Amino acid sequence: MTTQHTHAASLQNFQLTDLAPFTLEGSFAQNASRDFHLFYVGRDNVHELLRFLFSRATISIYLNMFGYDDDELNAILMQKVLDPRVTMLITLDKSQSKGKHEAALLAADRQHHLAAFNTHFTLGQSLTHQISHTKGFVLDGVVGGEGSTNWSASGEGTFAVKTWQHEPGAAAGPVHVGGSYKAQNNTQSVFVDADSVARFQAELIAEHMAARGQPGAVKDSSTASPATVGATGSGAGATH
Repeated sequence: MTTQHTHAASLQNFQLTDLAPFTLEGSFAQNASRDFHLFYVGRDNVHELLRFLFSRATISIYLNMFGYDDDELNAILMQKVLDPRVTMLITLDKSQSKGKHEAALLAADRQHHLAAFNTHFTLGQSLTHQISHTKGFVLDGVVGGEGSTNWSASGEGTFAVKTWQHEPGAAAGPVHVGGSYKAQNNTQSVFVDADSVARFQAELIAEHMAARGQPGAVKDSSTASPATVGATGSGAGATH
């Protein structure tokens, strides 16, 4: 009897062309780079692009995000933080620490001791005590992303206005053919060249260690007792 194994989608065979459906055109030009592509919030579907990438991470997630206010992306990460097969290093800016998603991360740490699941996070500042303004990630060591896009409805763009077209002889009436987004002017790059991915992952690690080493930084329970973590995060929960 043959046993069949099913495998979830992963990034192991990822190519930039996998992201072409998220562009307005639905395709890349023939002379497009195979290593780098730039997407435009308000024009391309950046939210679904990010969902596509993060849902397929199976080995590691290195993330530094300034604005962290996306329910769907947070739900994906909250699944990954309890998967010991996925090493996670999350850096968030301290000024955003009262958000509901940061509060959920703190609560998960108090309940599950996330460091035991290879998940480490901190809410802090840059090395020189400025805001931690990086908005980027490296997933599974094979794909990186960086840009001006915060994880929020306005940062990624909200699909606001649908456009319709009357097809000749269509009994069902107008057909939805597209639409527009209500969005900030933001960009999201995605890159796969090995040098950029490796260097950016090293930078994300350095930023994480600088942030967690500062007095007053909120850290996972690998370096603090549950009581200390609970007290530090007790004010979390307000929206931002």
